[in-house]
Amino acid sequence: MHALADHRSVTREALARRLCDEFATFTSDTVHRCVADVQACMTHLGLEATPARVERMAREHLTGILKSEPPSGRSPASGVDG
Repeated sequence: MHALADHRSVTREALARRLCDEFATFTSDTVHRCVADVQACMTHLGLEATPARVERMAREHLTGILKSEPPSGRSPASGVDG
C-alpha cells in the first residue's frame, strides 16, 4: 500500500508543477493545495481520481478563481476607455 501512496504523491507533484507553470499568478502552495484538495474530494465522492481528471478539475478551479475577480480589481485592458 505504501507504493501506491508514493505513486499518488509523485503524480500529484507532477500535476501541481505543470499547473504552477500555467498559473504563475498563484503561489506554488496554493496550486499544490488545490491539486491535493481536488484529489481528496474526488476520492471522497467515490470518483476515480485519475491524473487527467484531477488536472482538469484543478485547472477549472484555478481558472474560476482568476475569473471571479471583480472588474474593479482587474487591471485595465489596453485600448479600452474606462
